[in-house]
Amino acid sequence: MEGNARPSWELGSVRNAARLLKEFSRTDRELGVSELSRRLGLATSTVHRMLATLAAERFVERAPGGYRLGIALFELGASVGSHLDLHEAAMPVMATLRHTTGETVQLAVLDGMESVYIDRLESPHTVRIFSRVGTRLPATTTSTGKSLLAALEPEELDLRLAHWVPRRHTPFTIVDEATLRTRLREVAERGWAENREESRVGVVSVGAPVRGADGAVIAALSVAAPTDRAAAPALRRIRTGVVEAAAVISRRLGHVP
Repeated sequence: MEGNARPSWELGSVRNAARLLKEFSRTDRELGVSELSRRLGLATSTVHRMLATLAAERFVERAPGGYRLGIALFELGASVGSHLDLHEAAMPVMATLRHTTGETVQLAVLDGMESVYIDRLESPHTVRIFSRVGTRLPATTTSTGKSLLAALEPEELDLRLAHWVPRRHTPFTIVDEATLRTRLREVAERGWAENREESRVGVVSVGAPVRGADGAVIAALSVAAPTDRAAAPALRRIRTGVVEAAAVISRRLGHVP
């Protein structure tokens, strides 16, 4: 890509709608068509059509001074707020868990059949497990993913597995649905999951579910470590720490067991 060229996949109309919405602020709560046209460098007729479309979807609404942000944006903001609350509740606990285990601590949510890592604290050891926030991994290969899948209602799990395309990432990856269902039942019964080199050779992890105030599982916490630092005694300590830390985060979110 050269100069200011836009990527070929970008939709100009969507980008302009986003630019329009971002013109509203605490100091500019209401804006008219002419002012938005001037700021965006777009024709007034184009801005008027954009506003009419956004108003139909409740992203903006009419106001004495022109338009203001609508209730749909508030509803979207509230859903983002739940993740911010999760971050605030989890981070101090994750920091303590990293200190006590000396290993990488991760927080993930479920998206389809993928674990999406939304928070991560890297091990202080020289040998680390490098990744980043936003990384996606097949849920069936991770301890966070198995914790989250095990918490689904049977009908929802059936629906997701109907579209599951197994892929062997290591010799230890589960690629058989019957075996996976057995493992998930075990996870649901005992309250924690493990990943024994299923997503990456040489790495193991233990995960446990995090519950919101209503008791629903909303995320999963895990500790990952290289196999040479995760012999049986160390893995037992990690497992205890993860389960206890997940319970603490759940309580911070308002969950009462």
